[in-house]
Amino acid sequence: MVVSYIGISSLNCSCFPPRLCFAKRKQSAVSAAMSDDPISDWILSEGNATQITRTSPIGGGCINNARRYDTDAGSFFVKTNRSIGPSMFEGEALGLGAMYETRTIRVPRPFKVGPLPTGGSYIIMEFIDFGASRGNQSVLGRKLAEMHKAGKSEQGFGFDVDNTIGSTPQINSWTSDWIEFYGKHRLGYQLKLILDQYGDSTIYQKGKQLVKNMAPLFQNIVIEPCLLHGDLWSGNISSDKNGEPVILDPACYYGHNEAEFGMSWCAGFGGSFYNAYFEVMPKQPGFEKRREIYLLYHYLNHYNLFGSSYRSSAMSIIDDYLLMLGV
Repeated sequence: MVVSYIGISSLNCSCFPPRLCFAKRKQSAVSAAMSDDPISDWILSEGNATQITRTSPIGGGCINNARRYDTDAGSFFVKTNRSIGPSMFEGEALGLGAMYETRTIRVPRPFKVGPLPTGGSYIIMEFIDFGASRGNQSVLGRKLAEMHKAGKSEQGFGFDVDNTIGSTPQINSWTSDWIEFYGKHRLGYQLKLILDQYGDSTIYQKGKQLVKNMAPLFQNIVIEPCLLHGDLWSGNISSDKNGEPVILDPACYYGHNEAEFGMSWCAGFGGSFYNAYFEVMPKQPGFEKRREIYLLYHYLNHYNLFGSSYRSSAMSIIDDYLLMLGV
């Protein structure tokens, strides 16, 4: 949901990244005093640099601060948040790592997550040098489908940790049934937030009716838990200097592959994208009827994050489905 990268240069290595590590949450006073700058400490030790030559701010984010660290061992991309603990960045790092391990589409390689000594947290990752455009849509479609095909889970739908969609918590408790997962942890969770935040009982009650009756939309299809980026809009899509697509700032979980298109209303996917995608992951019956059920999650989240200007879009989708389903 949030742009955090403006343009990124790879580390001077082609090997698999070092094992992602999370700093221990609890530190003694002595160890905290010895690590007043844990970011530089990591770069100058496990990052294999002997000198940090420059740091510079990178714009584009509205939740986190971002900086580029140039060193004699290459460049690193670092995000910090002074008010949120490491759990948010741990979720991001685990998602990036899971996508990276599919060896399908390029993502920044995560290296280190930890707390800041004065409060807050940080994440260190690969710095990718972006190209001038978002790249070829058909290549993006094909590689995204390859990631969905390669990234499977035997635990069902969900993820190893909860994470965030924008700044909204995203619950990823493992669930064996997709309709139950999507109804409870995606639509239901957002609807309850709207009720609690705005007192909007109308959209809450109608939305709950949709959740209760949406099963016919999923008849006669196979739904496998696929690794999803989870927040794929134009601000989280770019390309490297070779024109290969790069996807960023994930809200990963294992879900129905069609849910990946939930942010398509501001992603700019064209015909060539979908044609290439469906060559790898064939379109299933009823795809068009399900499209807006996946848009709804993100419209509800935007209502929660940015206010009532998104209410009418969400309400319209709910009303249309209730009419279609005869509720």
